[in-house]
Amino acid sequence: MPSPYSIQSKGPYRFIRAGRPSDDTPTILLLHGMLGDLGNWTAAIRYLSEQGYDVVAPLLPVYDLPLNQTSVSGLTSYVHGFLCATGIENAVFAGNSLGGHIALLYTLTHQEKVAALILSGASGIYEVSMGTSTPRRHDREFIRERAAVTFYDPVHASDELVDEMLELVNDRSRVVRLIKMARSTKSETVADRLGEIERPTLLVWGRDDAITPPDVAQRFNEGIPRSELVFIDRCGHAPMIEHPAAFNKYVGAFLARLYKPSTVPSHDKQIASL
Repeated sequence: MPSPYSIQSKGPYRFIRAGRPSDDTPTILLLHGMLGDLGNWTAAIRYLSEQGYDVVAPLLPVYDLPLNQTSVSGLTSYVHGFLCATGIENAVFAGNSLGGHIALLYTLTHQEKVAALILSGASGIYEVSMGTSTPRRHDREFIRERAAVTFYDPVHASDELVDEMLELVNDRSRVVRLIKMARSTKSETVADRLGEIERPTLLVWGRDDAITPPDVAQRFNEGIPRSELVFIDRCGHAPMIEHPAAFNKYVGAFLARLYKPSTVPSHDKQIASL
């Protein structure tokens, strides 16, 4: 999915940056998933930058890392290098799917650099429907079915997305990395360390997520001490794509509670639904 925002470069890093840095609020760092790209965050970037936040979305080299570094930990190290290169010392980490897993590992390693967490469909406990063997490369309908698993409404499995996935699975180098990364998400779990996360955490989950089902969200909510969980009905694995207005509403309210406490009352753990 292409993004309307121009991509900047700094050394080996490519990213979108919108809004402006502020001494009053941390940067919002948006991390896409394994089969995602910067276009996944278009609505969130627009909304958050219009709210006055500094918003940064790096392009994650899921298929471009050296093979021996192709793992969730490898991407977490890449994000650390990116933050150092761009001078970002404190950020709210917002991650979808694999991006959420990276945010969790980063927090467990560099908690002093994380202001808060926003997780959506995050891996790190368990996930389903993510194969770890070679996909059927030339079967377009099979690829469309796999793409549709991401969403509640299959209309989001567009021809463009199917074409991108077909190109991916027919590139041997990239598909080897895809399989290796998928296996890494299963082995580098964080389930036993959730209690170590001290930062405020918002969980925005699709009620119909078939990849990281609602019970995954519940386990994150139970394990992370300062967490709150909201569900979006008729929504799959990528709420920021399928229901961007609802996703932005919940994220905006969460950030307002953290950075404008005099205008929006704070609260402890909750589960809501839209």
